[in-house]
This record gives sequence, structure tokens and C-alpha cells, in this order.
Amino acid sequence: MGCCQSWLLKETHEEVVLHNNNNNHQSQLQLQRQAYPADLSFTEFSLTELKSATNNFSSEFIVSESGEKAQNVVYKGRLHNHNQNRWIAIKKFSKGAWPDPKQFVEEASGVGKLRHPRLANLIGYCCDADERLLVAEYMPNDTLAKHLFHWENHTLEWVMRLRVALYIAQALHYSTSEGRPLYHDLNAYRVLFDEEGDPRLSCFGLMKNSRDGKSYSTNLAYTPPEYLRNGRVTPESVIYSFGTVILDLLSGKHIPPSHALDMIQGKNNMLLMDSHLEGKFSTEEATVVVNLASKCLQYEPRERPDTKELVTTLAPLHTKPDVPSHIMLGIPKHEEAPAIPQRPLSAMGEACSRMDLTAIHQILVATHYRDDEGTNELSFQEWTQQMRDMLEARKRGDYAFRDKDFKTAIDNYSQFIDVGTMVSPTVFARRSLCYLLCDQADPALRDAMQAQCVYPDWPTAFYMQSVALAKLDMHKDAADMLNEAAALEEKRQRGGRGGS
Repeated sequence: MGCCQSWLLKETHEEVVLHNNNNNHQSQLQLQRQAYPADLSFTEFSLTELKSATNNFSSEFIVSESGEKAQNVVYKGRLHNHNQNRWIAIKKFSKGAWPDPKQFVEEASGVGKLRHPRLANLIGYCCDADERLLVAEYMPNDTLAKHLFHWENHTLEWVMRLRVALYIAQALHYSTSEGRPLYHDLNAYRVLFDEEGDPRLSCFGLMKNSRDGKSYSTNLAYTPPEYLRNGRVTPESVIYSFGTVILDLLSGKHIPPSHALDMIQGKNNMLLMDSHLEGKFSTEEATVVVNLASKCLQYEPRERPDTKELVTTLAPLHTKPDVPSHIMLGIPKHEEAPAIPQRPLSAMGEACSRMDLTAIHQILVATHYRDDEGTNELSFQEWTQQMRDMLEARKRGDYAFRDKDFKTAIDNYSQFIDVGTMVSPTVFARRSLCYLLCDQADPALRDAMQAQCVYPDWPTAFYMQSVALAKLDMHKDAADMLNEAAALEEKRQRGGRGGS
């Protein structure tokens, strides 16, 4: 069970908009009110939903680059909820990290009130028994660390580095203005790139790793000096960490702040610059950024700038606002996935890809309940009157299903499901098809999702979701789901549970 009701969110945010004046770097900042879409409302998720989204937290879904070292692992998952079908990021805390559920929910809800285009926003949480999880928007185009330190074909160009610095400064300024000035362990792994290639700041850093756990996991050489003295994060500590990110952007390497400051004080600014930029940057702009980094990295916290100064310093350097980020990153523009499946399809897959409901019906009739083996372990209860009545209802449903009397099949399968003593993924799949044949795509999708909850790696559940999504005109998601089903089927054929 969850710990708390969902919180209402303010559906507006403030975005700092840059206006260039005749390309002379004279800029002004304007606050613009915008509404966020309703599907970003803050939600309490069940553990069942998140298990379904991640194939029971499979290691294949781990996406945090430092996951093998971190106590708290981040997964990607596909959310099947409220007729949505999209990718999410899920942070799973270690056991005992937040022993007080009320405290965890209060912290999560505080972060969940934030909504800004420069943040990878927190959209929900799960607080179930001793499980503590956060759910955020998923950013598919890797981290700043990957693009700076581990690139293969395309180093970040100078203008994009300036954009990253500005956007993250805007995210910090917004969070500070909304009463959340503390950001824990700000580093290049916390900066993520969305579908369009725009940099965003992970919302996970706005919460501690635990109630009283460490706020910094990086090498001590990069930790704010005051944190080493008293173990507390302050707004000024965040500015220091922002300075280390600026050093990363300048150098393309992870340089200890003390070493960088020695170079700056020795007037060797150009030695800081990434050699891969090959002089393709403005020396004047680089000087401004180096000076800002120097201010951020001052030993005394009171000598560091605030978030407003970060934005006002960096905004005039944003000289190509009309060039899309995906072009600067050298990645394809986010487009609708092709409808053509990426894997060869079985007979079931072929039927679903062409939405041939008659063929799907024939396959489900032939498969019968073969795939339900092991999903129920019945004892003497099987012989109670209630159980006999329930199985009789299922039998009537099966006869109606076979005879294509789909409304009667729905009624009888519903009687079986409502008793709840026995769960059957096949019954959910059959009733899902019945709903589709009665032009009711919404309940069909729900039943297919329920089948997946009962049997998380069952290809048929994914296939039925694919057909329902296509009926709902969600064709990209339908194609993705079809490929997931084919992948599961392929995996099973190599040595798992048989049939789809």
C-alpha cells in the first residue's frame, strides 16, 4: 500500500527567456509563465506498476552510469498507466534509506511540486512497505559525462557547452526561487539530455540519498571545503559544485578544483581548455566562463555568486538560440518510431502487427491455458463451491469465446476475475480481445496490462497491448510494444517458458 495521497501541483513555471539585441551580446531576462501538460502531475505509483514497468527491476533496465558503485540504482521503465505508454526513470533507494515513510513522502512531494523545462521533473513516488522509489521523466540521450568524457565520434562543440552551463544555471535559479536551493552531489552525471537533445538537470539531486546519508559521492577533491568541515550542504555548496561542472565543460576532463585554480591564478587559462575544441571557441567567452568558475570555487562560501548571477553572466553567451540542441549534439532528431518491427515475428506477432483480430482469436483458442501453468497453486480450495462456481464461469466464458459470442464471454470472464481467488493471464488476454472486438480499446488495454502484471514476461500480454495502443492511435507506442513482445518471444525460444 502507498503511504500518502497524491499532491496537487501548481501547473505553472517560470522560464528565463533570452532576447539578443542586434547580436551584440546585450541581453535582458524576461520571466514567461507557461502551463505544463496534465500528464506531468505528481502521482503515487504502486510497486506493482513499477515492477511491471521494469520487468521486475531487471538488470537490463539499469541506466545509471555509476550504478555499480551507487547504493541507489536508477532504472528506466515503460509506464503502462492511465492509457499512457511512455518511458520513465525510477530511482530505487537502498533498504532502510528512509525508515520514516512520512518524511520520505514529504521530501518527494516538495520536489514534485517543481515543474520547469530545464529539469528532468519528478512525476511521482512509491512508498510500499520498506520500498522507497522516485519516478521522473526519462531522458534518452545520455549524460553530460558521457558526451564530455566518453564520446566516440562527436565532441561537444563550444556553443553547446555554453548552452549546458546556462540551462543548468537556470534550473538551479528556478529551484532556488521555489524554495529548494539545495542540490546534492551536482556533477556531470546529473546533467541529462532529453528527446530533443536539450540539457536538463536531474530532479533526483534535489533529494538526499537518504534521511541522513551522505550528500556527496564524488572524490573528496571535488567536494566543497565547508562540507568537509561540517558535513552540511548549503546553497553556497551547490554553487561550488556548479563551478566543478563548468571546469568539466571547459576542459573536457575532470580536473580537481585546486589544480584548476592554480592555473587560473597563474594566468594559464588556455591550458584549461579542451584540446579537442581545436581553437573553435571565443577566447573572450572562455575568459568570462573561466572567471565565473573561479568565483564559484572560492574557498569562502560568502565570496561565491548566487544563482541569479550565474544566469545573468551566462545568458549573453547564448549566441545561437535558434540552432536545435540535437544538431549540436550530433544526434538524430527525435521522431516517431517506424511501424516496421525490428525483429522477425511469430504468427501471433504477425497477426498483431496487421491487427488481424480474427487470427488473434484463432491463436488464443488454440493456445488455451497452456501459459497459465505455474501462475496459480490451488489447494483444497479448488473443491469449494465458490471455486467450482468460478471455474464454471470461466468455462462458460471459454465456450462463448470459442463461439465468438464476445459480449457473453466478457460477462463470464468478469465473473471469474471478480471473485479474485485465482488469477489467469489468459483470461485477461481473452477478455482484452473481446473488448477489442466490441470496439472498446480502453478496457482492452487495461486487461492486457493486467495480464502483464500477473505474468511480467509473457509476450502475449505485450502483443495485446500493442493492438490496443494501435486502436487508440498511439502508433509509435504500439510499434515499440510489438518489438518488446517479439524480443521476449525470442528470449523464450532460446530457453525459457514455452509459447506465447
